[in-house]
Amino acid sequence: MKQKELFAGIAESEDARGSSTFVKNMTLPVHRWFRYSAGFSSEWVKSIIVKESIAGPVRVFDPFAGSGTTLLSAEAVGVSSMGVESHPFVSRVARAKLACHSDPLQYADFARKVLATAKRQILVNEPYPDLLTKCFQPEVLIDLDKLRVAFHEHADSTPASELTWLTLVSILRACSHVGTAQWQYVLPSKTKKNSLDPFTAFSAAIKNFHSDMIGCQEVIGEPAQLLEGDARECADVPDGFASLVITSPPYPNNYDYADATRLEMTFMREIRGWGDLQNAVRKHLIRSCSQHVPEKAINLDSVLSLPELAPIRLEISEVCGKLAEIRKTKGGKKTYHLMVATYFHDLARVWLALRRVCDSPSRICFVIGDSAPYGVYVPVVEWMSTLAEAAGFTIDRFEKLRDRNIKWKNRKHRVPLLEGELWLNG
Repeated sequence: MKQKELFAGIAESEDARGSSTFVKNMTLPVHRWFRYSAGFSSEWVKSIIVKESIAGPVRVFDPFAGSGTTLLSAEAVGVSSMGVESHPFVSRVARAKLACHSDPLQYADFARKVLATAKRQILVNEPYPDLLTKCFQPEVLIDLDKLRVAFHEHADSTPASELTWLTLVSILRACSHVGTAQWQYVLPSKTKKNSLDPFTAFSAAIKNFHSDMIGCQEVIGEPAQLLEGDARECADVPDGFASLVITSPPYPNNYDYADATRLEMTFMREIRGWGDLQNAVRKHLIRSCSQHVPEKAINLDSVLSLPELAPIRLEISEVCGKLAEIRKTKGGKKTYHLMVATYFHDLARVWLALRRVCDSPSRICFVIGDSAPYGVYVPVVEWMSTLAEAAGFTIDRFEKLRDRNIKWKNRKHRVPLLEGELWLNG
């Protein structure tokens, strides 16, 4: 289906415009525990589930579960749900959030025990990774590290332990004196006016977690299931499980989701630095960033010849060809041509996996956004729709949520972009 046809019946509503933002979640219990840059609105997810449930019971599936927004929302309205998340660190965040129904007192006792141990802790003097010394004042880093060491002394993989792990993870950026907002990369040269004392921040977070847990003890229906896995395969998800898919895949806009958690992963000693992200995280992700596709590792012609790309081969070959030529004139020579090709091959595989996972009938909502690397427009909505149809889905409609890239100051290109909901039937 061509993009102009998709846009012919375009719909915009105040409710819809809230679907692509995580901001409102930061005031909601449990959702506020960790801000992940890829999140969307929990209230919007719940409204969709309730509407779709009018015709009968639904089973919700999210192949890009992220930090658990869809799963937590499904639990909140008593609907069976399952999700897949490939980012190992983010998957752990989601699992910890889903432990919100466990015993609040056991959690608080465990976390306070970690805090008491940290305050008594005497650290062995060892050098810290450069990223940490740039992001934290020396005395702050020492106290944070005392909390980390104390946590590992008590860690036992119980829900209380995992929730305490998330408690520590959740305060890191608030304790930094530099630019560490989740929606941006770490900016050591940008300072903040206020940063929190680690022990005070940890104690306050314990109170917040405990309070939120008390408010969500009752589980209506089945607990959500989270699988750490690959959306391109959806392995271990039963055939025909999903009657409603609500998700948002990474956009092909060169945002490195591996780098988004580099600060936390470095602090927790899961990686030593930026170079470790390739094996630790990037190899698991949808290839939506040029960092995921080194030039010597990918052959463009081979990717474009893969059978999954047949429905859009002519169009995507033309766009990738333009990007391959333009990059020769650019200083950074970013591999956008490889990124676009591999991204859509990955998404084609996702649609094929979803066809197996989805029941018949089923409803699917993808929150997606287009892109224009080096100013070359990539018709994401059109190509995504074509690949979905090739996998056996039928297009219902596309609802535009908002315009993007319309404030030209400091932009690298002036191609207006959009974001919206692609609705399909299975």
